[in-house]
Amino acid sequence: MDHYQQKVEILRKKMHRYAAADTIIAFSGGVDSSLLLKLASDAARETGKKVYGIYLHTMLHPVKEEEGAQKVAQEMGAIFRVLKVDELEGAGIEDNPLDRCYRCKRHLFCKIQEKAKELGVSTILEGTNEDDLHVYRPGIRAVRELGILSPLADAGFSKADVRRLAGEYGISVSDKPSAPCLATRFPYGARISYEEMRKVEEGETFLKNMGLYNVRLRVHGGLARIEADQDSLQTILEQRDGVIGHLKSLGYRYVTLDLEGFRSGSMDEPDNQTDSITPSPHTALKGENR
Repeated sequence: MDHYQQKVEILRKKMHRYAAADTIIAFSGGVDSSLLLKLASDAARETGKKVYGIYLHTMLHPVKEEEGAQKVAQEMGAIFRVLKVDELEGAGIEDNPLDRCYRCKRHLFCKIQEKAKELGVSTILEGTNEDDLHVYRPGIRAVRELGILSPLADAGFSKADVRRLAGEYGISVSDKPSAPCLATRFPYGARISYEEMRKVEEGETFLKNMGLYNVRLRVHGGLARIEADQDSLQTILEQRDGVIGHLKSLGYRYVTLDLEGFRSGSMDEPDNQTDSITPSPHTALKGENR
């Protein structure tokens, strides 16, 4: 048995232990939580217990994600529930503080715990994986403080492992790109609003409809900075007039293409910790961040 198979066996055993009682999965519809929901649902069929996929309807995530999450939950045979949460005000993150992710995660999981108490469920699982433990993820501290379980990370599952096993199970979202909250598109310390996040969502939807896989629209005041996979940059340049026209119609004054390409968590880089740039036309033409 190779190392990957050993991790799979550890994960399956964990999920079977959890299935001894009703279980809640903090479910976003992404590949990590979908794999957990699949494993939990399979194990629960043997024990006769219930599995709830609790989806958080928040203003910090693209609206269309809910429909996809419900479809995946139905594929698994899990009970799908939606909690509507206003975390922008409730978690006190309007000014996008450095500990935004911690505050937000704590607020959201407290809401899930309230629902768990209502349902009589004591076991709550979430989809942090091993890779998440080695990058800036302040929300993980909130997960640990609240006693939420992270079976993927505990079993040593990397993102690649998650996608591999999800593919082996035939989970429909095994290749789905990550969809982090829309607040990650803004520099720390910048005032964020629902209106600005909906603009980002609309802009990214336009770009994804061009066939781009990983793409982010990072916002620096009136400047929209596009991050995309390196092999997608030429596609954007070839359709530059349409891209510029659409993004300017949303209210952005400058439209730039980041030549470094897509970088997960690029707003966590030191230069973006406190960013209040006012770009000049020359800066925008060069595609620089500052």
